[in-house]
Amino acid sequence: MQRILVTGGCGYIGSHTLVSLLSSTSTTYSVVVIDNLANSSCESLHRVADICSLSNFTLNADGTAGQDSNGRLSFRKVDCCNEPALRAVFDEFKSQGGFSAAIHFAGLKAVGESKLIPLKYYEVNIGATWTLLNLMEEYDCRHIVFSSSATVYGVAKDEKAKLKESDEVGVTITNCYGRTKYMIEQILTDFHVSQSLENKKEWSIAILRYFNPAGAHPSGKMGEDPDGVPNNLMPFVAQVAVGRRPHVTIFGNDYDTPDGTGIRDYLHVMDLADGHVAALRHLDGGKGNTKLNVFNLGTGTGYSVIDMIEAMGKAVGKPIPNVIGPRRPGDVTIYMADPTRAKEEMGWEATRNLDDMCNDLWRWQTLNPNGYLKE
Repeated sequence: MQRILVTGGCGYIGSHTLVSLLSSTSTTYSVVVIDNLANSSCESLHRVADICSLSNFTLNADGTAGQDSNGRLSFRKVDCCNEPALRAVFDEFKSQGGFSAAIHFAGLKAVGESKLIPLKYYEVNIGATWTLLNLMEEYDCRHIVFSSSATVYGVAKDEKAKLKESDEVGVTITNCYGRTKYMIEQILTDFHVSQSLENKKEWSIAILRYFNPAGAHPSGKMGEDPDGVPNNLMPFVAQVAVGRRPHVTIFGNDYDTPDGTGIRDYLHVMDLADGHVAALRHLDGGKGNTKLNVFNLGTGTGYSVIDMIEAMGKAVGKPIPNVIGPRRPGDVTIYMADPTRAKEEMGWEATRNLDDMCNDLWRWQTLNPNGYLKE
């Protein structure tokens, strides 16, 4: 059994990835989740345990630690920027064989907010990674999957071309969130190169550039649970559909697209979650593959804002109220992935379609109209 450290594992993508890890049929994983719960809820872990049939997952009295009866899912409330607290987790599990690999989700993630408090984003996102990498090196865990973002590409030179991993990154990024992801990619790259130059035991690294995750677990027990006003289109649409908000504002209908609205590459969150398991397999569980790997995780298919609103209306069974507003600064016409490399090199491709995304999202929203424990 391989023990995987998952930072930020209580969040939207992290919690769904836990389900993929714990449900894997090719490798048996146990996971240790660390999260400071600043923008997530540990209720997601109870849902993970339920979906994966893990018995008796319980938290201690103060909510700082939890575990199921077989030790497959463990939780420690820890901030990745807190070196002593994170070191204590490494110490705790060292006697049990340590960690085979880490999947690093932890960080601040709101694009708009990052423009308002940039120093906080640099401090948290880069600081957490710096602390984590130092401890991984010290405790001989040199295999990491990093949660990056398609925002590293910035504004593409050819907006209608699908983005490839070899395309330019870092130059035209429009927000601090994207810049922190780019900087962390550079840190990982420089660190990986330094190991080979010093003839040290090399690292195995997979950088995953996400496009637009949407949907929820098909059980309806887990989904995206944003604090405040959602930053992304689909959770906002779902909140309108359930009556929490009056309408969706479409930011611009004069783009050079068939219906005038921007086109994005949406993928089901469970496909995205499966991509992390595929990345671990590609790194061979930390055995022998010492390359630095960069993969787009997307479908290669684009849907417009109106496409998404209409598809959600189909799932709901009624039209979603919407109004047209002005364009937002920095929005581009089309943003789509070329996911060829992920398919060819690690055997991953998205298998769920737009109807799956919307039906699963609506099931989550109707069963949990106010998210996790927000009644």
